[in-house]
Amino acid sequence: MKHVRLLIFDWDGTLMDSANHIVSSIHSASLDMGLVPREDHEMRNIIGLGMKESVYALYPDEYTDEFVLKFASLYRGYFFAKDASQDLFPGAIDTLEELIDMGYMLAVATGKSRNGLNIALKETGMKRLFTESRCADETRSKPHPQMIREILVSLDVNPKQAIMIGDTEYDLEMARNAGVHPVGVSYGVHEISRLQKYNPMHILGAIVELPNWLKEAG
Repeated sequence: MKHVRLLIFDWDGTLMDSANHIVSSIHSASLDMGLVPREDHEMRNIIGLGMKESVYALYPDEYTDEFVLKFASLYRGYFFAKDASQDLFPGAIDTLEELIDMGYMLAVATGKSRNGLNIALKETGMKRLFTESRCADETRSKPHPQMIREILVSLDVNPKQAIMIGDTEYDLEMARNAGVHPVGVSYGVHEISRLQKYNPMHILGAIVELPNWLKEAG
């Protein structure tokens, strides 16, 4: 991609194979609170959204600020019990290093909290790879474009010089809303048919395919 300077990545489901662990952690938090557990497909569907948006989608009748805080605390206790480095998709770190060598800046736009992303970056040793990042608890949640807009302003990058790579329709809708190029991945939580609604430039079958696709496209 001749004029692309910035690659913005979703985290869960794109760089990290964490969907099953997220579902398990939500399920455990629900049981601890005496709630009726949701179906796996319902829990997988909210992956990528911020915590408040996720809790509201799953338990709208229970939703209060206090409820969200309690649910989030329980969820994080289960989720952070596992070392994040165990769940990186194969080749993720090598791929990001190759992209940097190709001259791209890298950023993260994620539904995780800032604390959650910081823990993941530390445990995986990937903090050094990213120039900028935004999380759902410090700006607007996906699919609102504010995350991407803030990253673009911070790095002085035109929207047409950036690509957003993600596994959910929330990622690709956010990309379209922000005016950046959307690229999907087929190995995450949303089916390809859902991603195709946002006319992605490409859908990757594995994260390791990204460098070669960029070379071929540009």
